[in-house]
Amino acid sequence: MNTPAMMSALRLDTAGQPMNRVTVERPVAGPGQVLVRITAAGLNPLDGKIRAGQGAHARQPAPSILGIDMAGHVEAMGLGVEGFTPGDAVYGMTGGVAGVQGSLAEYAAVDARLLAHAPSTMPLIDAAALPLVFITAWEGLVDRANVHAGQSVLVIAGAGGVGSMAVQLAVARGARAFATGSQAQKDIIESLGATWVDRDTPINEVVDAHTGGEGFDVVYDTLGGATLDAAFVAARRYGGHVVSSLGWGTHALAPLSFRAATYSGVFTLMPLLTGKGREHHGAIMAEATKLADAGKLRPVLSAQRFALADGNAALDLVESGRAGGKVVVTVA
Repeated sequence: MNTPAMMSALRLDTAGQPMNRVTVERPVAGPGQVLVRITAAGLNPLDGKIRAGQGAHARQPAPSILGIDMAGHVEAMGLGVEGFTPGDAVYGMTGGVAGVQGSLAEYAAVDARLLAHAPSTMPLIDAAALPLVFITAWEGLVDRANVHAGQSVLVIAGAGGVGSMAVQLAVARGARAFATGSQAQKDIIESLGATWVDRDTPINEVVDAHTGGEGFDVVYDTLGGATLDAAFVAARRYGGHVVSSLGWGTHALAPLSFRAATYSGVFTLMPLLTGKGREHHGAIMAEATKLADAGKLRPVLSAQRFALADGNAALDLVESGRAGGKVVVTVA
């Protein structure tokens, strides 16, 4: 009888409690799956919500291994997998929701459709910070708003995870990017290629100053609540489009309608929750690789790095709002 191969992981055994370091059986790649030896896990605010028992929409009940984003190397492939070979550097948004094992472990068997080859010009550890935020930005700006050259794009919270991706994506597609942020975030926003907008400036003044009162072609809201309401009055008259990745709350659509503008919501978890559209996520990550290798995309990273054993401290930093960029946990 063969002894199962084992691996180290962080497991959430009880919602609202710290994750526990455990040794569990290493997964095996099934049909259509790739076994990945994980190099790093990128953490997102949703990971913290799931740990706290507040992310019911993610459908990740305890006990479970968290971690939505990952980067690593192909260890083995299941039946029917094409396009990858052992040793390839890959990344993607591959688990941590819908009852699927996440990336806070040494190995994961993941749906090959969710994966892409990682950038060759970026450390693999850094690449682990890209998947969820880049996919969210792409689904909003490209899939929903079809942003293109010559347009004006206002990104709410442009120094954040999704915001920093949206800024760089808008610039890469030839749009003029504007992004709100604090005074302390001005240098980051400008380094990404956007015009900094003080987040405390009333939205009407922002519209007047940067669009002559006409409004922005595309507004990407990443915060929800009052900022989404502000986005509705920042859209261009006759054809402006507002996208939000966080549409919580109750909102009046009249300001948007009076401008003859439109709205789209983004729910990036849908392919993981339903199994539908997973190929598109893999294709989006392939686009991220092209942009990164062309020098047009980089993650805004926290200066603090963590090992797998320190995963709880890493999530604590994410939840504090003081990370200063995406938090990455080095696994291998």
